[in-house]
Amino acid sequence: MKKMSKLEAVLWSIALPGFSQLLMGQFLKGISLVTLEFLINVFSRFNLAIMNSFQGNIQEAIAVLDFQWLMFYPCLYMFAMWDAYRSAMPENEELSFLPFVFGAYFITVGLMYSTQLKIFGVLFGPVFLPMLSIIPGLMVGFIIRYIILKVRRSNTYA
Repeated sequence: MKKMSKLEAVLWSIALPGFSQLLMGQFLKGISLVTLEFLINVFSRFNLAIMNSFQGNIQEAIAVLDFQWLMFYPCLYMFAMWDAYRSAMPENEELSFLPFVFGAYFITVGLMYSTQLKIFGVLFGPVFLPMLSIIPGLMVGFIIRYIILKVRRSNTYA
């Protein structure tokens, strides 16, 4: 089993969920994640929406998507990243899942509002709004993690 850094593990998962697991020798998990990513991507028509979004055709991106399938994507994507991170992190690291979980929540909410929410009059759509939503999601997760760890440490010394 290949040992990789946390950053390398997360970056391979960003490239394609399951890649990090395959590189680390976790073949069943890696193949499962790649297969699920492929199925969700194909049935939601996400690649077509990505292409339309990058070409500035936000309404076409919205029209081609099957949101019932795409709603699974944020959780799968963030779980694959967290699992890769977890496999590479030191055993004593605590609550590292929180930024990934809140990232998934915020991406999902961003996806739900992506057909209607305009920021400064701009409709970012189902690709860019969820991508932007990860920033506050990660921040909330890191803040909550920090608070919980600080409270735990203060209770340990009390």
